[in-house]
Amino acid sequence: MLEAVLREWGGQTDLWIFAYASLIWRPEFEFAEERFATIHGYHRALKMWSRVNRGTPTLPGLVFGLLPGGSCKGVAFRLPKAHAIDALPVLWEREMPNGVYDPKWLRCQTATGQVRALAFTLSKRSPSHTGVLSEEAYRQIFSDSCGRYGSTRDYAQLTYDKLRTLGIHDRALGKLLARVSR
Repeated sequence: MLEAVLREWGGQTDLWIFAYASLIWRPEFEFAEERFATIHGYHRALKMWSRVNRGTPTLPGLVFGLLPGGSCKGVAFRLPKAHAIDALPVLWEREMPNGVYDPKWLRCQTATGQVRALAFTLSKRSPSHTGVLSEEAYRQIFSDSCGRYGSTRDYAQLTYDKLRTLGIHDRALGKLLARVSR
């Protein structure tokens, strides 16, 4: 899949990445510009099993994915083409350890115009999609699941806090964090 993404990008222009969760607060790549951005047709959802980054095979955690429907506010990062060719494989290793995301080129609306950015989406048909989870399931996952980058609880809270500092209010995430904290 990385080869297909590289071919679609072509390497002739700067590379845009759409960040909607941990990439906002821990991008781990050099960027020349960041813009608030909105994508339409996808929404941020904590509905993807994580058996590496935020959980284990026996105690899977959760990470965000972009699911079809609605819209999502986040950040578009511009990587200069000279650096992007080296940054993309590192980003790929982080975001695609098990190849669970569907990388897509999406149109991002920004205050200074539209950009085409690489985004990591999740199909509802993916075996990594959780489907509907009960409040008790979320409580158990937030309590017990931890992977190579830490716990699901910390990941969700850090994402929520960073979104708030950027003026992005994710009501669904706020409600979920309040419910599982009771």
